[in-house]
Amino acid sequence: MSTTISSQPVNANRLFLASCFALITTAFSFSIRAGILTQLGAELSLDTVQLGHINQMWFLGFPISMILGGIFYAKIGPKLIMQIALVAHTIGIITTIYASSYNVLLISTLLIGLGNGCTEAACNPMIADAYSGNEFHSKLNRFHMWFPGGIVLGSLISKFMTDSSMAWQAQIWVIMIPTIIYAILFYGQAFPKPRVAGDNTLANFKAMLNPLYLFMAACMALTAISEFGPQQWVGPILAKAGASPMLILALVTGLMAVGRFFAGPLVKKLNTVGVLLGSAIFGVIGIYMLSTMGGSMLYVAAVFYALGICYFWPNMLGFVGENLPQTGALGLSILGGIGMFSSSMFQPIIGGWIKDNKVVAEASGLVGDAADLAAGQSTLSNMLLFPAILIVAFIGLYFYSKKLKKA
Repeated sequence: MSTTISSQPVNANRLFLASCFALITTAFSFSIRAGILTQLGAELSLDTVQLGHINQMWFLGFPISMILGGIFYAKIGPKLIMQIALVAHTIGIITTIYASSYNVLLISTLLIGLGNGCTEAACNPMIADAYSGNEFHSKLNRFHMWFPGGIVLGSLISKFMTDSSMAWQAQIWVIMIPTIIYAILFYGQAFPKPRVAGDNTLANFKAMLNPLYLFMAACMALTAISEFGPQQWVGPILAKAGASPMLILALVTGLMAVGRFFAGPLVKKLNTVGVLLGSAIFGVIGIYMLSTMGGSMLYVAAVFYALGICYFWPNMLGFVGENLPQTGALGLSILGGIGMFSSSMFQPIIGGWIKDNKVVAEASGLVGDAADLAAGQSTLSNMLLFPAILIVAFIGLYFYSKKLKKA
């Protein structure tokens, strides 16, 4: 379908398809990096704290470019933002492949994170500008499916390549495939102009000082850590647990994609806060099961964990969009940025937990695989704290929301 916006012929469907491949690039960079983490540490002699700092760069680059892109989108438009994304992705991927030191990996991973954030900043409003009404909502849901959907695909590719004893560099080359495809699809295309000139940035910032927004920002930090912490470290944590870490990651993200696609009736029945509270409860159950079970039961645990984290991100944004509309698009961008930034800050901490817990396990007499398993399970037990706090927070939010509706 071609549409005409601001007298510029725009091939909306081609732009949408390009956006999906750009998001698949983001998903591949998440899942394939999770899959090679153990190989990377062994080949370059990196400990888990150093691996945590490398992970940190991915999550740090994301909010920086996402927030800046959200602020300047109306002025510079999606074309320039996606050109920056392409440069950052390409340099970051190639630099990672040829990296021979820890410091180079830090820089290359930061560049990939910056490219991912640009994709998020450009594609969401671009889809809103290219489509309207129900078609916009449908396209946006399908677009966001490709993050968990791409992680499923990337996880399976990583598992196959790892099982086939392929080098980790070959897996990173795979990330270039969707990057090249989205570059070709975007090339030579007219982009839609922003339909809205932009929100009042000062008014948006003032609205973000609302105590409810600050409360949701704190909750967003905890929901993001609950979601991305166990997933990003699935390889080192569950490598010795008797199940395939990458199959678990594929199962979790596959269920997330399906759950988000059919989220509408559930949110309508339970309301947004009810879904968030249920998610926190399932999150606690899922992480507890992952930290105590082994073998095939880990796949059952993964189902509970997926049901827990599946609805966190979209419903956190949905609650703020519905109840604090004065914060505007900037408020949503910053909320998402806070989630990614908090995940960034916790990556080296999680790496430190794994390292310290292994020392404790070895001091208790465990060695080899048994020590690795104990360290991984203890680390997951530490992560139980985040969704547990959210249960209390969302119970409070539930009663506060009832008071707001009565008022």
